[in-house]
Amino acid sequence: MKFLFGLLTLLAVALAFAANSSNTEKTISDLEYKWAEAQKLGHAEVVAPMLADAFVNTDADGETYGKSHLLSNLKGGKWELNAISSVKVTVYGSTAIATGSWAGKGIDGDGTPIDRHERWTDTWIKMASGHWQCVASQQTSSKQ
Repeated sequence: MKFLFGLLTLLAVALAFAANSSNTEKTISDLEYKWAEAQKLGHAEVVAPMLADAFVNTDADGETYGKSHLLSNLKGGKWELNAISSVKVTVYGSTAIATGSWAGKGIDGDGTPIDRHERWTDTWIKMASGHWQCVASQQTSSKQ
């Protein structure tokens, strides 16, 4: 009887973990799509609370910079195409890794013409406040 009770308890814990992981995957995926839409529209104020203060980005050209530079790049862009796809989220406790593809054609906030495809990886941490924030992002040029 103890064995059966222990097995049922283990099963309940596993199911609860799977449900929580699934909820987190959806939360992070939703944040990624919200970020992409805000980027397309140039709404840096929407993205700002998603990024940790010590956020670091490594772009497809190998340049690294922080939150303020990324947010300034979001302002003033004009896009014919700016979309993410193939979003996949893997959860490790209070950390989530999101990967996906991005296609962009237009002019970014710095006035740089863009016509490329990238793969990206974002690292999200559940902060003490209970909110998820991206702490690092990395992009790599890719073929379609």
